[in-house]
Amino acid sequence: MRTTWRSMPALGVLATLFLPVSTAAALSPGDSAPRPFGADCDVVVEGSRATAYCRNSYLDTDRVQLHVECARWWDVDADSRPVDVAPTAHATLTERCWKEIRTAWVSHVRVL
Repeated sequence: MRTTWRSMPALGVLATLFLPVSTAAALSPGDSAPRPFGADCDVVVEGSRATAYCRNSYLDTDRVQLHVECARWWDVDADSRPVDVAPTAHATLTERCWKEIRTAWVSHVRVL
């Protein structure tokens, strides 16, 4: 079948007739957008010590953990123990290196 410019308006009408049906079929009533998640954490590095201040403003509990990578090859990297931060709660995590810190970050896990 060859499509010509004259048949394009007819194709447009057909598309608008079937588009709402296919869109409605694609979304089921149980589907919803994922809920926001994750405590807001600020990491402060002072010399050889890193501190993370975490606040959870969402409905799900967030298990946070501070990770520190030390700058010196002989210095052992450190991970804090995981802490569960409930909704509206806060937590303070600290770790350190013997000398300088290269990077520090916080990991998040949703607690079900």
